[in-house]
Amino acid sequence: MPLLTHTFPPDHTLEILRGDITAQQVDAIVNAANARLMHGGGVAGAIARKAGPTLWEESRAWVTRHGLVSAAAPAHTTGGNLPCRYVIHAVGPVWRGGTHGEDQTLQTAVTASLQRAADLGLRSLALPAISTGIFGFPMERAARLILSAIAAYFTRHPDSSLILVRLVLYDRAAAETFLRAWEALHIP
Repeated sequence: MPLLTHTFPPDHTLEILRGDITAQQVDAIVNAANARLMHGGGVAGAIARKAGPTLWEESRAWVTRHGLVSAAAPAHTTGGNLPCRYVIHAVGPVWRGGTHGEDQTLQTAVTASLQRAADLGLRSLALPAISTGIFGFPMERAARLILSAIAAYFTRHPDSSLILVRLVLYDRAAAETFLRAWEALHIP
């Protein structure tokens, strides 16, 4: 059950909920990945374990074929054993104090993930709080940036095939932080 639902014209919906991203029944989920698609810990590890060996094989093949993944050009693989068709692998920034372009890189990673989903013709996407785990990005700052990037995307792309973006947050503290950030943004 969503903690927040907001509709952007004409019919694009943002949901914030607390839950397990690997259980989301959407067209794609976003993996908070690293540039080499080595899915070791955090969200990436959980997604890779549940998806199974297909995700690992496709990730290795992607890097071999395309090189390292960047914030501006996320990779995508099939969902393997997950209930989604695709996993979009977004590379957010490692927090280095906020003076190395981390804010812009995070917004780029979110926007590029939304665009990749639309390019694939998808209608629904679930995202985690990219970069806030082992990459150390402060949760409050990330919440504001991620929510702003989603709102800006829907404003700029009213004809996007992507009609549902669901932010899936693992714990109560993260969910509450995102809800507070949403209220502070005053998005109509």
